Amino acid sequence: MSPAKTLDVITIGRSSVDLYGAQVGGRLEDMGSFQKYIGGSPTNMAAGTARLGLRSALITRVGDEHMGRFIREELAREGVDVRGVKTDPERLTALVLLGIRDETQFPLIFYRENCADMALCEADIDEGFIAEARSVVATGTHLSHPQTEAAVIKALALARRHGVQTALDIDYRPNLWGLAGHGAGESRFIESAAVTAKLQSTLHYFDLIVGTEEEFHIAGGSTDTIAALRAVRAVSKATLVCKRGPMGAVAFTGAIPNTLDEGESGPGFPIEVFNVLGAGDGFMSGLLKGWLDGEPWPIALKYANACGAFAVSRHGCTPAYPSWEELQFFLNRGVKEKALRKDAELEQVHWSTNRHGDWSSMRVFAFDHRMQLEAMEGATPAKIGAFKELCLAAALQVADGQPGHGILCDNRLGRRALHAAAGTGLWIGRPVEWPGSRPLTLEPELGPDFGGLSEWPLGHVVKVLCFYHPDDAPEMKAQQEETVVRLFHACRRNRLEMLLEVIPSKVAPVDDMTSAQVISRFYDLGVYPDWWKLEPFATDAAWANACDAITTRDPHVRGIVVLGLDAPEDQLAASLGLAARHDLVKGFAVGRTIFADAARGWLAGKMGDAEAIAMMVERYSRLCLIWDEARAKGEKAA
Repeated sequence: MSPAKTLDVITIGRSSVDLYGAQVGGRLEDMGSFQKYIGGSPTNMAAGTARLGLRSALITRVGDEHMGRFIREELAREGVDVRGVKTDPERLTALVLLGIRDETQFPLIFYRENCADMALCEADIDEGFIAEARSVVATGTHLSHPQTEAAVIKALALARRHGVQTALDIDYRPNLWGLAGHGAGESRFIESAAVTAKLQSTLHYFDLIVGTEEEFHIAGGSTDTIAALRAVRAVSKATLVCKRGPMGAVAFTGAIPNTLDEGESGPGFPIEVFNVLGAGDGFMSGLLKGWLDGEPWPIALKYANACGAFAVSRHGCTPAYPSWEELQFFLNRGVKEKALRKDAELEQVHWSTNRHGDWSSMRVFAFDHRMQLEAMEGATPAKIGAFKELCLAAALQVADGQPGHGILCDNRLGRRALHAAAGTGLWIGRPVEWPGSRPLTLEPELGPDFGGLSEWPLGHVVKVLCFYHPDDAPEMKAQQEETVVRLFHACRRNRLEMLLEVIPSKVAPVDDMTSAQVISRFYDLGVYPDWWKLEPFATDAAWANACDAITTRDPHVRGIVVLGLDAPEDQLAASLGLAARHDLVKGFAVGRTIFADAARGWLAGKMGDAEAIAMMVERYSRLCLIWDEARAKGEKAA
């Protein structure tokens, strides 16, 4: 008996790190910086289909080094099953350097000499793993070498044995078949009887074959597209999908007619072409979604064309691909701005539905305080930094490797703790406001243009506290709003999440609508924080108003965390109990309630390291328990 179908699709083949030139309109020789993404057609498709809700997996090899670990970790963050990703101890992960020269030139260099994924072999193909899938997808490059070809053929034969559907993306790259030099990575077609013969010897394995007109030319051995398609049809009963660039794509399930226009087609989308690299993998992701969902070919092609449109309008390959929610939004709303990356509404949906990580529970130990610690007896910058390392030790002890824990820590006084927290699994927030400033002023390290954010790790969340009230004077409002708006756009430009903290009660009297008014105002300004950090409200109505103000404007927001304001534990517990009734509140971000007494004792030399850590562990643990119990009670009441 075959195992249950726990996977929708397994892709097989190339896996690389794409280093994309960040500058647009220049030669690859002139690039000054690069953005790092996962790449390689099968890897892109695995991530692209996962974003569309399919249960995806990848079979490939990566190196036993930083880039190999990056691919594995990034795939896992995208929701891709990585059991088939083997680590090769002898070879390096493949790299690709890419650039956007203009609307027709996209130079790229493949660094694939003896790379890990080309060492894929038959032993890497597990029959049980293949049998778990509904489909297996291969790409052309891994048919170019006897060893990798044998691995692919084994996977396809096992797929046939277990009733698994099969698909081929021809994905013809002449220089990966040894037909062009290293500098010709952009080349898409060189005639080769040997390549045609190799492809034709495998085409009978597939239920679906996809390619551009040029790719069918190499598969069919003719530069006449109809003749090439007929040659492919002569050796394969597969559905053939021919991509036609801006003219969309057509599917042929039977005999090939006299013109491409006679095939089944789906609607295209009139958008600006910005970057064609990876567009085919986006197209294939959408096509596989429709195919595996059993949609008619016009619907599957509509998905494919839309996903391809996203890819050609954005920077990068996998980062450009849509989530299922984004695809539905786009298909329902239509094209409003041909340069999709400049469509603010669409980009917000793209950003907010493709974030990584499950932070549905947030127990955050906040020790990003600067001014409060500097005012304590015995405090010096060095001693405050050392104390923050003790705070991190306490946080890690409480978290004990379990999800749902985090820290807030600054870089100016807490640099060593902040750096040590990387890779620990903690959620990491980092403040940018100058302590106590009003109007809002930012830490000098950001620079006048906020360029300092370019130095931040992508996992750090930008936290900014703004003392803002609806009744502020117009000049105060304008100055603070300008800073927050500029910061928000700088965060997005640098691929960083943002947490906006507002405490209107420190400015003027508040009622149940005050924070909701502040929230609405920032949305009106086009600021969409990933997180909100709000003070502990005294009434359920205040929470309901704040949550409604957020969800009506941003249904995909990460959520709210409750701040502590140095409240006694019993008072904070009551506040958390009230907040936990609302699903949008994900937890707390509390500091002085946890660390204040330990800080006073340790900085004054009256308490040792172990005692300070133990005190903070006890208080942080108790606060986590209070939140967990309050959340459980709130869920039960709901």
